[in-house]
Amino acid sequence: MKATVIGAGLAGCEAAWQLASRGVHVTLYEMKPDRYTPAHHSAGFAELVCSNSLRSDLLTNAVGLLKEEMRQLGSLILREADAARVPAGGALAVDREKFSAAVTAAIESHPNITVVRGEAADIPEGNVIIATGPLTSDALAEKIAALDGLSTLNFYDAAAPIVSGESLDMTKVFRQGRYGRGDDYLNCPMNREEYMAFYQALLTAEKADVHGFDGTQVFEGCMPIEVMAARGEMVMAFGPMKPVGLTDPRTGREPFAVVQLRAENAEGTMYNLVGFQTRLKWGEQKRVFSMIPGLENAEFLRYGVMHRNTFLHSPGFLDEHYQMISRPGTYFAGQMTGVEGYVESASSGLVAGISLARQILGKAPVDFSRLTAIGGLGCHVAQATGDFQPMNANFGLIESYPKKIRNKQERYAHIAARSLDYIEALRSNPLREDFYPED
Repeated sequence: MKATVIGAGLAGCEAAWQLASRGVHVTLYEMKPDRYTPAHHSAGFAELVCSNSLRSDLLTNAVGLLKEEMRQLGSLILREADAARVPAGGALAVDREKFSAAVTAAIESHPNITVVRGEAADIPEGNVIIATGPLTSDALAEKIAALDGLSTLNFYDAAAPIVSGESLDMTKVFRQGRYGRGDDYLNCPMNREEYMAFYQALLTAEKADVHGFDGTQVFEGCMPIEVMAARGEMVMAFGPMKPVGLTDPRTGREPFAVVQLRAENAEGTMYNLVGFQTRLKWGEQKRVFSMIPGLENAEFLRYGVMHRNTFLHSPGFLDEHYQMISRPGTYFAGQMTGVEGYVESASSGLVAGISLARQILGKAPVDFSRLTAIGGLGCHVAQATGDFQPMNANFGLIESYPKKIRNKQERYAHIAARSLDYIEALRSNPLREDFYPED
C-alpha cells in the first residue's frame, strides 16, 4: 500500500500524516531547500509565509468551527498549532518556528513516511496527492495544465470581496439584470454625490503591500478598482459601475452609477462585488466599501486580495474529496484547489489523505456533508458555479439551519453544534478505527 504526496506545506503534511496513520507507505517530495519560491525562506515543513495567525478559534466563526472539526478528525496541523499557541485573544496564533519544527519532526519521524528533498517535475503514476501550493514550479505546472478534464489553469493576482447575503440592506438594493435580462444580479444604486464621495475615498485609501508583485500586466488584465479610480473620476462609471440598462424601481430612472453583486452559490448566501478586485488593506475595504448603498452593515466573508497565485478550475475537474474525476487515485490539496487560507488548505489535505487511504484500503468514501465546514469547502471546490474563485471557510458554504433564528451568533452556534454532532457520528460509527487508527 503506497502513495506519493508532492509538497510539504500545510496541506501536503496533513495529507501525508492521514495516509501514513492508516498504514499507507508515503513518499513525500519537498523541493526545499534545493529550490525556494519567492514566498518561502525556511527549509522546514508547513512554513507559514504570511501571518502567524490561523484566525478565530470561536465556534461562531466558520474557521473556528473548521478547526474544531479537524481536531476531532485527528489533524496533525491542528495538534501542533495548539501546542505552539501564542496569546492572541480569541484567535489561534502560533510561534511559527516552533510550529514548523514540530510538524517537520512528526513527519520525518513517522515510520510510514519517506521524505525526498528535491523537486518533483512530473506527476507519478499510481496513488498521488499534489499539494504544491500557489507557486507551483513551472515544470510541474505544465504537467498539471495538460491533465485530462482541466479546462484552465488559472493565474490570478486579484480577487473581489464577498459579502454575506443576509447582511445586505434590501430596502436599498434591487434585483435586476441589464435590459431586463433575468434577475441574476443585485444592484446597489448611487446618485452623483454618493459616487463622488466613494471615488474620493478610493483615491485616499491605504493599499496593502503585495508580496512579489511585479508590475503592469496584472493591472491591465485584472485591474484593481482603486487603480481604475486613479485613472479618472468617471472611469468606474463607464466600467464595472456603469448603470446602463438598469432602472432603480424606487425612482423609475437609471441611477448615476451601480455596484453589482453576483451570487457566489445557488443558495444566495454569498455575493461577489462584481469588478471590485482590490489590494486595499482589509480595514480600508470595510470602511470604503461600506459607503456603497445597501452595504453599510455588510458582513465581509472574504476581503479582496492581490497576490500571485495558481489555482485550478476545480468544478468539473475535482470531486468533493479533491480527487480528479477523470483519473481516480490522483488528488489535489491546498490553495491550488480553490480553498484560501492556512486552515482551509490543511482541511483539504486532511480530506484528500483520508479519502485516498480509504480508497487504497478498499473502503467506501466518507460523506463529510455540507452540514460541516470541511464538507462545505469540498462542495464549493467541486460544485461552484459562475466565476470560480478561491474561498475561505464561511457559514455561507454550510447547509442553512432549518429554524429561522434572527440573532446571527445564536444561529451560528446552532450550526456549529449540528456540524460537530455530525462529526461525532463519524467518530462513533463502526468504522471508527478508519478515522482514528491511533486511538
